[in-house]
Amino acid sequence: MANGAYAPLRIVSMGGGTGLATLLRGLKRYTKILTGPVELTAIVTVTDDGGSSGRLRREFAVLPPGDIRNCMVALSEDEALLSRLFQYRFAGAGSLHGHSFGNLFLTAMTHLTGDFGQAVKLSSEVLAVAGRIYPCTSANVVLEATLANGGKVRGETRISKSNSEIRTIALRPASAKPLPETLNAIAQADLITLGPGSLFTSVIPNLLIDGIPNALAASPALKAYFANLMTQPGETTNLKASDHVAAVFRHCGPRRRRLVDVCVINDRPFSRKALAKYRAGGAQPVEADLGAIQRMGVRVLAADLLRLNGQRAEDKIRHDSTALAAVAIDLAQQGRRRKRKSA
Repeated sequence: MANGAYAPLRIVSMGGGTGLATLLRGLKRYTKILTGPVELTAIVTVTDDGGSSGRLRREFAVLPPGDIRNCMVALSEDEALLSRLFQYRFAGAGSLHGHSFGNLFLTAMTHLTGDFGQAVKLSSEVLAVAGRIYPCTSANVVLEATLANGGKVRGETRISKSNSEIRTIALRPASAKPLPETLNAIAQADLITLGPGSLFTSVIPNLLIDGIPNALAASPALKAYFANLMTQPGETTNLKASDHVAAVFRHCGPRRRRLVDVCVINDRPFSRKALAKYRAGGAQPVEADLGAIQRMGVRVLAADLLRLNGQRAEDKIRHDSTALAAVAIDLAQQGRRRKRKSA
């Protein structure tokens, strides 16, 4: 039945931050309207060292829970009270200031079970999560960037604010292993998505886990890179869409040519008001240099991906979760057909 007509459409999404949560939120809605079953798996980076996650990581020796929490809420069946509770952030001037309830819950569950992955699984059951969520590794890893000026910077927060171009990033320790469940999900996927999200601090860290690039290269799934809408000052200043794909390839060695089949870009124009606001903060639209991407052997898929729901288009430049999910579902169906032809 696994290869039959009624096997679930399997989508594995890799990344972190708000970009991954946005995609997952849209995919969750599709699981309710498609005629066939959809199996969602999120593989989430665990290198955050700022804010509430960073404080908990330093004080309690746990993996950073913030990105995992956002994915859990995005896939939660209950978007009312429980998900609001997990996102609740304490105010005031005491020791709880800035912490979210969900981060504290995951930290407590980790200490009760002795295993972060198990804590995520049990917490996902509390929220009735529509999918599976795995940290990219259970190891306590730190990001290290090598800059164009020859310097090295440690820590996700410092890397994201770099004043020099980032050449490469690495994990310390470099021997971190993925969970077996992660490798199994990759092997069975119809579609594997990378992004949207911070290139060097959300997307690529997953690809630095020992064994994941090989698993991606061996997987028959269609692989799609979802390009960001805007550059991130300090992290991806002046980088074009092809530079993003090239950075993914650069960090995966000889397996790189089998890691991205499609690059998904937005083709809806931004409003002048929104662009002026972002440019004032040092951000620019990520240039979609289609020819350069295609010369790398990667197909380009352009679509209207801008968020307009519930707010004026000129206020913020954000991906629309439903539009992202629609593209992902179509690509997953293409991946399913490709797998059947090659079987």
